[in-house]
Amino acid sequence: MPKKVLVLIEEHYDETEYNVFNDFFPSVDIEVEYASYLWGNDTLNFEGNDKTSNVEVSLCVSKIDLADYQGLILIGGYAMDRLRYEETLGATNQAPAVQLLRKAVSLMDQGNLAIGTICHSLWLFCADPSLIKGREVTCAHNIVCDVANAGGNIMVNAGSTVELHQQGLLITGKHPGCVDIFVERFKTALQSL
Repeated sequence: MPKKVLVLIEEHYDETEYNVFNDFFPSVDIEVEYASYLWGNDTLNFEGNDKTSNVEVSLCVSKIDLADYQGLILIGGYAMDRLRYEETLGATNQAPAVQLLRKAVSLMDQGNLAIGTICHSLWLFCADPSLIKGREVTCAHNIVCDVANAGGNIMVNAGSTVELHQQGLLITGKHPGCVDIFVERFKTALQSL
């Protein structure tokens, strides 16, 4: 049975990553589906950062059954910042995407789901610091302070965050320039499940 990956997406997603996901994963018999918070709509269209692509999404994060997937990827760009938005503030972030991520992290920690992030997408983890505290990660330099403040252990070499880092089933990439090695590593993680 082919593996299946869920990619969380929203407006201002990284198009380099989007294009590589759509080319690479099907070429190695891994199915890719996109989900977002749909705000009560049946579908929503999102446009990428460079305004050269858009994606129509009909899967709402509030209705996802993670048992249907072996992997979850949080796409880069500003999409994850948008997905952590919550209408009403409370003691913990209750945005539907953050609630889904809590379930995903639990499955990852049990060895049942791979999770991948690139560039800015650790922002979704930062919405609930308990999800990232003490984890080894890499990310874009401009969100290092957010990740560090949330308790992430940022991997640095020679004054720069490392290109790619894996701790267990959590694979993190620095920026879209490492997406090719990211998808290869993610494929390997999926094969281990």
